[in-house]
Amino acid sequence: MAPPASSGIEEEIAVDRDGYDSSNATKTVCVMDASGHFASALVRRLLLRGYTVHAALHNHGKLQCIEGELINYNEEKKLKVFQADPFDYHSLVNALKGCSGLFYSFEPPSDHSTYDELTAEVETMAAHNVLEACAQTNTVDKVVFTSSLTAVVWSNHRDNPTSHDFDERNWSDVNLCKKFKLWHGLSKTLAEKTAWALAMDRGISMVSINGGLVMGAAEMYEDGVMASVDLRFYVDAHICVFEDVSSYGRYLCFNHVINCNEDAMKLARMLLPPSDTSTPPLRLLSYYYHIRYDDS
Repeated sequence: MAPPASSGIEEEIAVDRDGYDSSNATKTVCVMDASGHFASALVRRLLLRGYTVHAALHNHGKLQCIEGELINYNEEKKLKVFQADPFDYHSLVNALKGCSGLFYSFEPPSDHSTYDELTAEVETMAAHNVLEACAQTNTVDKVVFTSSLTAVVWSNHRDNPTSHDFDERNWSDVNLCKKFKLWHGLSKTLAEKTAWALAMDRGISMVSINGGLVMGAAEMYEDGVMASVDLRFYVDAHICVFEDVSSYGRYLCFNHVINCNEDAMKLARMLLPPSDTSTPPLRLLSYYYHIRYDDS
């Protein structure tokens, strides 16, 4: 059974930019894994909007928040930090206890940060375990699952020249990802499909956000589907779909499309380490395996 399709996220995200919302003062949500750049920004934004946040860290990670902010929120008892091993069911349930919602994203272990076939297995198993823990936590009303455009765009559409458009109904082809070693796409596709299967089987209310990123970007650029998203927009999109009771299904989320050589080269140079002058920009884009969020 396929997950329900949604209408996509509009260009304007309906989240109050001024921050605090008194209606959230009694709400507790969990952000897992909270150790990444995006998830840490999400924790900060949720705290500013009045939520109590359980920041669940995988693999003994650290929350990337400003120290002064952490002290203030800890004094107000609005932020609680948990170590939650995705393969330790009890630690997951402990982090979710008392939460009305979960924002879930996967961060590769620091000692294995490059995506490969093993990462795909780990991420898929982690997604299964987290959703199962949600099913056993009677307070969780909604899950916002962070996925990726790479779970959407990798398919054999070149064989069908009339089918160049993508929307939330599209899925990347698992066999194609394996054949061309598109490990990030494989990982995100398998993990999201596993999460959707479990959510529908257990009756969990879930939405997924498939964000823009740079991975296999040269090939994506050739097909006109290379897209990126800035950090604040991405964070607000997650909060928007959580707070909107009518949200459902999958949402493709990006606010910038690379559609000319100049933009592609500029982005490639931004990603190229200052000390590395040997890698041609577009080749770098081909092998760049990390989501890049522009928080400017």
